[in-house]
Amino acid sequence: MLQIHTLRENLEEVKRKLAKKQVKHLSDLDTIVHLDDKRKHLKVALEANLAEANGIAKKMGELMKTGAKDEAEKLKARSSELKEQSKSQEEQLKELDNHIYQLLVTFPNLPHDSVPEGKTPEDNANVYEWGSIPTLYEGAVPHWDLIKKYDLIDFELGAKITGAGFPVYKNKGARLQRAMINFFLDEAVKAGYKEVMPPILVNADSGFGTGQLPDKEGQMYHVNVDDLYLIPTAEVPITNLYRDVILKEEDLPIKNVGYTPCFRREAGAWGAHVRGLNRLHQFDKVEIVQLVHPDQSYAVLEDMVKHVQGLLEKLELPYRILRLCGGDMSFSSALTYDFETYSAAQKRWLEVSSTSNFESFQSNRMLCRFKPKEGKNQLVHTLNGSALALPRIVATLLENNQTKDGIHIPKALQPYTGFDFID
Repeated sequence: MLQIHTLRENLEEVKRKLAKKQVKHLSDLDTIVHLDDKRKHLKVALEANLAEANGIAKKMGELMKTGAKDEAEKLKARSSELKEQSKSQEEQLKELDNHIYQLLVTFPNLPHDSVPEGKTPEDNANVYEWGSIPTLYEGAVPHWDLIKKYDLIDFELGAKITGAGFPVYKNKGARLQRAMINFFLDEAVKAGYKEVMPPILVNADSGFGTGQLPDKEGQMYHVNVDDLYLIPTAEVPITNLYRDVILKEEDLPIKNVGYTPCFRREAGAWGAHVRGLNRLHQFDKVEIVQLVHPDQSYAVLEDMVKHVQGLLEKLELPYRILRLCGGDMSFSSALTYDFETYSAAQKRWLEVSSTSNFESFQSNRMLCRFKPKEGKNQLVHTLNGSALALPRIVATLLENNQTKDGIHIPKALQPYTGFDFID
């Protein structure tokens, strides 16, 4: 959440940055400043009334002791008047605070200076590519045909049980899923992340803390009776482990990794770009999350990017890294790198990871702070990354490694799968 002091000190700069994120209601920022001015004046008047009331109470006590009851009664009338005024001022302050708060939460995080201008994914900056695009044999097919041929995933059965976008993994397909989850978790633990297994339902406070609410409530599955949400990503419960917590500076950085199923309502319209594993309502993902000192967050972001690179290289998948433009970024992010792997059968790039620095945006909403060795408590910076999301990784892995006789499994996964070939 934007902080008032940032807004007041750099109003035009804030407007410029939010315009990069395609925010249209910038005039509300002027309203916030105006309301904050009004709030400050009202608070000064309230404090003056309270000080006068305290002085009167003290003087009334002295007058009563000396028997000056008439003077005391006059002061009593003034005291009652001040009490009514103060009550009204406190109610007005509460209304102003709420109005300011309701406006502030509608604004996304400010983008980092390195974020490119742009509105759509076509405006994202390609900053790095690795690997060679594989040349497939004549007659190679996309993954949705491969999974039928080798009986790996059953979409029809999932649709019968639940609905479209909820696949059933079978046989070596199920074993491949489990193998990849364990591989990603083990690699994160080797990199110093502590594994957690969080709930997959969260309350509204948790959704607000990481910025999914009120921005994306329509994209999440909502359990109405209990007012709980199925998580769109493990980022939500893992980051909220530290909501309303004051950490010690020496506790930083905090590094957590967790595997969860993830749920998203916006699976998209029918078409090749959302066919098969390309877009699902339920999918598996391993998420890495860090809470760090503000001075270290961008160096940590680069380390997290390298971690994801290492996973893709061990899986022998060609990939590219995109720095997202302002119009393609999430509500909470200050800077995001997307990873895409190349799907040789579909002949297109598929997003498989987003790695982001949220700076203090989430920690301000969650009230997650740390106590430095000197000075006042400060907000931590939060970061997360998909390491990795499974569906499109599986799609590219199956497509890129297919032969006429079957599908090769990358060497890094073979100790986890227990097989090196799908036939």
